[in-house]
Amino acid sequence: VLSGTDKSNIKAAWDKVGAHAGEYGAEALERTFTSFPTTKTYFPHFDLSHGSAQVKAHGKKVADALTNAVGHLDDLPGAMSALSDLHAHKLRVDPVNFKLLSHCLLVTLACHHPNDFTPAVHASLDKFLATVSTVLTSKYR
Repeated sequence: VLSGTDKSNIKAAWDKVGAHAGEYGAEALERTFTSFPTTKTYFPHFDLSHGSAQVKAHGKKVADALTNAVGHLDDLPGAMSALSDLHAHKLRVDPVNFKLLSHCLLVTLACHHPNDFTPAVHASLDKFLATVSTVLTSKYR
């Protein structure tokens, strides 16, 4: 459960991400594909090379979904229901991949905002991404 402090930390951190959200999403995806090559299996039709337009576009989708989630911290299941359905029923993404991407997103944010990435902010963002992952995998059951 996200506390009031967590919600404040998440919103403040995401405000700093701002217009870079798509860029950071793409960087986190690229980091995921590089660090965890098995994640590439869900994107056989993508050009996964550095700077690929397809990775950038999907990174923007990820970032847009997270921006939407940040705007609905009190109703993440409602805000992410359609994405949960998509990933569970159509794409059939292995749930572990959400954890891997979450980790890479945290690394990306820490690299770009080292002074703002305090232990408290890190913990709040980690809880947020874990909650998002749980919501995305809720339809698997």
